[in-house]
Amino acid sequence: MSNRKKVIAICGSTKANSSNLKLIYAIEKLASGKFEISVFRDIASIPHFNPDLDNEAPPAAVAEFRNKLRNSDGILICTPEYAMGVPGSLKNAIDWTVSSMEFSQKPTALITASSLGQKGHASLIETLKIIEARITEETQLLISYINAKINSDGEITDENTTAAIIRLIDQLEILLDN
Repeated sequence: MSNRKKVIAICGSTKANSSNLKLIYAIEKLASGKFEISVFRDIASIPHFNPDLDNEAPPAAVAEFRNKLRNSDGILICTPEYAMGVPGSLKNAIDWTVSSMEFSQKPTALITASSLGQKGHASLIETLKIIEARITEETQLLISYINAKINSDGEITDENTTAAIIRLIDQLEILLDN
């Protein structure tokens, strides 16, 4: 049985072959000696947030998502920016955790990988702060023009991007250990 830390990686894109999903798999390889990554890609299966549905028992997909978050030691979010903001499915999933507090004090890393990404990244940072995720400057990364930095095989082709991701992985490992 492994005693390595477990990180749940949430893909903010619902595309089957998104650059963010490819990025998660690339990170999984780069972090293989540091922590285990399990990928959560069923973000679109989570129903629209409705606090009335959370009074007694949450919908099954919500309960499953919350359990995966609770059973992880840390969280990695890789997301694009949609229309200058946070993708609706990702924001919806996070909204389901506000009252149940799965993000509270959980080591968290955020990578926004998109065409531009600044506005969506800034908005998501504010959301993560308000729900008390343990995120630092060093566990945040904005990768603009991602499609020019990762190829169709999911290999990161830009040396600066690879170096920045390795630094983020190292910093997330430090958060996981403290």
